[in-house]
Amino acid sequence: MADSQTAAPFADFSAVMTGDKPFQLSGRPARYTVLYFYPKDNTPGCTTESIAFRDLHAQFQQAGTEIYGISRDSLRSHEGFKSKLGLPFELISDPEEAMCLQFGVMKMKNMYGKQVRGVERSTFVIDADGKLVKEWRGVKVPHHAEDVLEFIRSQP
Repeated sequence: MADSQTAAPFADFSAVMTGDKPFQLSGRPARYTVLYFYPKDNTPGCTTESIAFRDLHAQFQQAGTEIYGISRDSLRSHEGFKSKLGLPFELISDPEEAMCLQFGVMKMKNMYGKQVRGVERSTFVIDADGKLVKEWRGVKVPHHAEDVLEFIRSQP
């Protein structure tokens, strides 16, 4: 887990997300935006992580925070995953890896003894000015959503 303070905001970006809505970083009305990058829809760790954010969604909203999940999966896959889990937030599709590369989450990983390129489970908290205020990389799923909420609640 690493703290990151940046003087400049992220370069603005837009992406496609579930609900047939565009995502645009600039102009987010929330006090904070949580972007959690995960490897793949409908896999055990990603399902558990998404459920944890789902179950705390109302508390994140009370803290003025929007949540978005991001993976390289298609919108169709995301729509099914969102529906299956009853997620109250949108999922962003990044098949071209534009956001994954901007946030530096593409890594070589070992899977069944083979080196494969994939998304490193990571979470970023961005303030209303587009500045990164906190990041977690190499996330372990248990208690992670709670840790993110605790961090947001600790902000002045």
